[in-house]
Amino acid sequence: MKNNKTKQNTIEIINLLKSRNQTITFAESCTGGRIASTFTSISGASSVLMGSAVTYANEIKSKWLGVKAQTLTEHGAVSQECVKEMLEGIIAMASADYAIAVSGIAGPTGGTEQKPVGTVYIGIIDNNNITIEHHLFSGDREAVQEQAKDTAIALLKKKL
Repeated sequence: MKNNKTKQNTIEIINLLKSRNQTITFAESCTGGRIASTFTSISGASSVLMGSAVTYANEIKSKWLGVKAQTLTEHGAVSQECVKEMLEGIIAMASADYAIAVSGIAGPTGGTEQKPVGTVYIGIIDNNNITIEHHLFSGDREAVQEQAKDTAIALLKKKL
C-alpha cells in the first residue's frame, strides 16, 4: 500500500465499523479490486467486509448488480447514473450497511472529449443516502487507479 494516509484511513474505518457492528461492501470497475485489496491487507477487515465485486464488463454490471441496459446505453458505464445503480445493486446483494462503487476511465485508451482519461465517478451509499462525486484524475493508468482508490476511501471516512 503506497499511501500511508489511505492505510490509516482504512484502519480507522475498520475500527469504527467494528465498534458500530456495521459492514461494508464494494463494487469496483476501473479500480479492479484495489479498494478491497486495501481493506483485506488490514488484519480484522473480515469482521466488517462482506465481500466485493469487480464488475469490469457492462454485462457483469447488469447481471450481478442490476445496472439497467438503458442506463448503460444512455449514460455509459462511466456515469453518475451507472454508479448509483452499482451502489444499489451491491448493497442489496451483500446486505451491508455501507457500499462504495467506482467506475471510470483509467487509460491510456478509452477516453473521449466528453469523458477524458482520468474521469472517475465514486459513490457511497448508507441508509439509502447516496453521495456520488465526479473526479478527473491525472497521470498514467496506475496513478488514476490509485487516486480513485485513495479518494474513495477518504470519502467513506468523511461520511462516517
